[in-house]
Amino acid sequence: MSSQTTLLGAAGEYHVMTELLLRGYIAALAPHGVPKADILVTDDNGERHCSIQVKTRRDRGSDGGWHMNVKHEGIRSERLFYCFVDFGKIPTTRPQVYVLPSECVADALKASHRKWLDTLGKQGQQRNDSPMRRLLPDYTNIFGATDNPYRMGWLDQYRDAWHLLHLESGDVEREAET
Repeated sequence: MSSQTTLLGAAGEYHVMTELLLRGYIAALAPHGVPKADILVTDDNGERHCSIQVKTRRDRGSDGGWHMNVKHEGIRSERLFYCFVDFGKIPTTRPQVYVLPSECVADALKASHRKWLDTLGKQGQQRNDSPMRRLLPDYTNIFGATDNPYRMGWLDQYRDAWHLLHLESGDVEREAET
Protein backbone atom coordinates (compact mmCIF):
# COMPACT_ATOMS: atom_id res chain seq x y z
CA MET A 1 0.00 0.00 0.00
CA SER A 2 1.35 3.43 -0.96
CA SER A 3 1.77 6.07 1.70
CA GLN A 4 0.18 9.50 1.36
CA THR A 5 3.69 11.00 1.22
CA THR A 6 4.65 8.76 -1.71
CA LEU A 7 1.44 9.62 -3.56
CA LEU A 8 1.88 13.34 -2.91
CA GLY A 9 5.47 13.19 -4.18
CA ALA A 10 4.36 11.39 -7.34
CA ALA A 11 1.60 13.97 -7.87
CA GLY A 12 4.19 16.75 -7.65
CA GLU A 13 6.49 15.06 -10.14
CA TYR A 14 3.67 14.48 -12.63
CA HIS A 15 2.42 18.04 -12.19
CA VAL A 16 5.88 19.43 -13.01
CA MET A 17 6.16 17.08 -15.99
CA THR A 18 2.78 18.29 -17.24
CA GLU A 19 3.90 21.93 -16.97
CA LEU A 20 7.10 21.14 -18.89
CA LEU A 21 5.36 19.15 -21.62
CA LEU A 22 2.74 21.88 -22.11
CA ARG A 23 5.61 24.32 -22.66
CA GLY A 24 6.99 22.13 -25.44
CA TYR A 25 9.87 20.53 -23.56
CA ILE A 26 10.63 16.83 -23.54
CA ALA A 27 10.40 15.59 -19.96
CA ALA A 28 10.65 12.13 -18.43
CA LEU A 29 10.90 10.68 -14.97
CA ALA A 30 14.44 9.73 -14.05
CA PRO A 31 14.96 6.06 -13.19
CA HIS A 32 14.13 5.21 -9.58
CA GLY A 33 17.11 5.74 -7.31
CA VAL A 34 18.82 8.52 -9.29
CA PRO A 35 20.23 10.56 -6.39
CA LYS A 36 19.86 14.15 -7.59
CA ALA A 37 17.10 14.15 -10.21
CA ASP A 38 13.43 13.25 -10.40
CA ILE A 39 12.86 14.57 -13.92
CA LEU A 40 15.15 14.85 -16.94
CA VAL A 41 14.31 17.63 -19.40
CA THR A 42 15.51 18.67 -22.84
CA ASP A 43 14.40 21.10 -25.48
CA ASP A 44 12.69 19.71 -28.59
CA ASN A 45 16.03 19.65 -30.49
CA GLY A 46 17.94 17.85 -27.74
CA GLU A 47 20.44 20.73 -27.61
CA ARG A 48 19.68 21.93 -24.08
CA HIS A 49 19.00 19.83 -21.04
CA CYS A 50 18.62 20.02 -17.29
CA SER A 51 17.62 17.91 -14.32
CA ILE A 52 14.90 18.73 -11.84
CA GLN A 53 14.36 17.59 -8.28
CA VAL A 54 10.75 18.00 -7.14
CA LYS A 55 9.69 18.76 -3.58
CA THR A 56 5.97 18.68 -2.87
CA ARG A 57 3.79 19.84 -0.01
CA ARG A 58 0.19 20.35 1.00
CA ASP A 59 -0.90 23.33 3.02
CA ARG A 60 -0.17 21.76 6.38
CA GLY A 61 2.01 22.98 9.21
CA SER A 62 2.66 26.52 10.29
CA ASP A 63 5.84 27.44 8.42
CA GLY A 64 4.66 26.78 4.83
CA GLY A 65 7.95 25.11 3.93
CA TRP A 66 9.32 22.00 2.32
CA HIS A 67 11.36 19.24 3.96
CA MET A 68 14.99 19.15 2.91
CA ASN A 69 18.18 17.48 4.11
CA VAL A 70 21.74 18.53 4.87
CA LYS A 71 22.85 16.97 1.56
CA HIS A 72 20.89 19.68 -0.29
CA GLU A 73 23.32 22.30 1.06
CA GLY A 74 26.05 20.77 -1.10
CA ILE A 75 24.13 20.05 -4.28
CA ARG A 76 25.09 22.76 -6.75
CA SER A 77 24.98 22.51 -10.50
CA GLU A 78 24.21 24.96 -13.30
CA ARG A 79 21.91 22.38 -14.86
CA LEU A 80 20.08 21.21 -11.73
CA PHE A 81 16.91 22.92 -10.57
CA TYR A 82 14.34 22.37 -7.87
CA CYS A 83 10.62 22.66 -8.40
CA PHE A 84 8.83 23.28 -5.14
CA VAL A 85 5.17 22.36 -5.56
CA ASP A 86 2.47 23.54 -3.17
CA PHE A 87 -0.88 21.83 -3.72
CA GLY A 88 -2.67 24.01 -1.16
CA LYS A 89 -5.43 22.88 1.16
CA ILE A 90 -7.84 21.21 -1.25
CA PRO A 91 -7.34 19.23 -4.47
CA THR A 92 -9.17 21.84 -6.59
CA THR A 93 -6.67 24.57 -5.68
CA ARG A 94 -4.32 25.50 -8.55
CA PRO A 95 -0.87 24.25 -7.48
CA GLN A 96 1.91 26.79 -7.16
CA VAL A 97 5.33 25.86 -8.51
CA TYR A 98 8.55 27.65 -7.62
CA VAL A 99 11.49 26.93 -9.95
CA LEU A 100 14.83 27.57 -8.23
CA PRO A 101 18.43 26.97 -9.28
CA SER A 102 20.19 24.45 -7.06
CA GLU A 103 22.77 27.05 -6.00
CA CYS A 104 20.02 29.30 -4.64
CA VAL A 105 18.49 26.45 -2.65
CA ALA A 106 21.87 25.38 -1.26
CA ASP A 107 22.67 28.96 -0.20
CA ALA A 108 19.31 29.50 1.52
CA LEU A 109 19.46 26.18 3.37
CA LYS A 110 23.04 26.64 4.50
CA ALA A 111 22.63 30.26 5.64
CA SER A 112 19.36 29.64 7.47
CA HIS A 113 20.63 26.51 9.21
CA ARG A 114 23.84 28.21 10.35
CA LYS A 115 21.81 31.13 11.70
CA TRP A 116 19.44 28.74 13.46
CA LEU A 117 22.39 26.92 15.07
CA ASP A 118 23.87 30.26 16.21
CA THR A 119 20.71 31.26 18.09
CA LEU A 120 19.67 29.83 21.42
CA GLY A 121 16.65 27.57 21.81
CA LYS A 122 13.44 28.42 23.68
CA GLN A 123 14.98 27.42 27.02
CA GLY A 124 18.22 29.33 26.34
CA GLN A 125 20.09 26.16 25.37
CA GLN A 126 22.51 25.64 22.50
CA ARG A 127 20.73 24.00 19.57
CA ASN A 128 21.73 20.51 18.45
CA ASP A 129 22.65 20.00 14.81
CA SER A 130 20.57 17.58 12.75
CA PRO A 131 20.36 16.60 9.08
CA MET A 132 16.89 18.15 8.73
CA ARG A 133 16.49 21.42 6.81
CA ARG A 134 13.47 23.45 5.66
CA LEU A 135 13.07 25.65 2.63
CA LEU A 136 10.73 28.37 3.85
CA PRO A 137 8.81 31.20 2.20
CA ASP A 138 9.87 33.42 5.12
CA TYR A 139 12.87 33.04 7.42
CA THR A 140 12.01 35.96 9.73
CA ASN A 141 11.70 33.58 12.72
CA ILE A 142 15.33 32.57 12.19
CA PHE A 143 17.05 35.76 10.95
CA GLY A 144 14.84 38.35 12.60
CA ALA A 145 13.09 41.20 10.82
CA THR A 146 16.09 43.40 10.00
CA ASP A 147 18.89 41.11 8.77
CA ASN A 148 16.71 38.64 6.90
CA PRO A 149 17.85 37.96 3.32
CA TYR A 150 14.83 35.64 2.86
CA ARG A 151 11.82 37.74 3.88
CA MET A 152 8.20 36.89 3.08
CA GLY A 153 7.88 37.10 -0.69
CA TRP A 154 11.47 36.12 -1.56
CA LEU A 155 10.14 33.05 -3.40
CA ASP A 156 7.73 35.11 -5.54
CA GLN A 157 10.41 35.78 -8.16
CA TYR A 158 10.63 32.00 -8.70
CA ARG A 159 6.90 31.32 -9.08
CA ASP A 160 6.43 29.66 -12.49
CA ALA A 161 9.97 30.79 -13.42
CA TRP A 162 10.34 28.14 -16.12
CA HIS A 163 12.56 30.53 -18.09
CA LEU A 164 15.34 29.85 -15.56
CA LEU A 165 15.76 26.41 -17.11
CA HIS A 166 17.15 28.12 -20.24
CA LEU A 167 15.57 25.60 -22.58
CA GLU A 168 14.05 28.04 -25.08
CA SER A 169 15.47 27.59 -28.59
CA GLY A 170 16.67 31.21 -28.63
CA ASP A 171 18.88 30.47 -25.62
CA VAL A 172 20.93 28.01 -27.68
CA GLU A 173 21.51 30.60 -30.40
CA ARG A 174 22.47 33.26 -27.85
CA GLU A 175 24.95 30.89 -26.17
CA ALA A 176 26.56 30.04 -29.51
CA GLU A 177 27.12 33.76 -30.14
CA THR A 178 29.04 34.28 -26.88
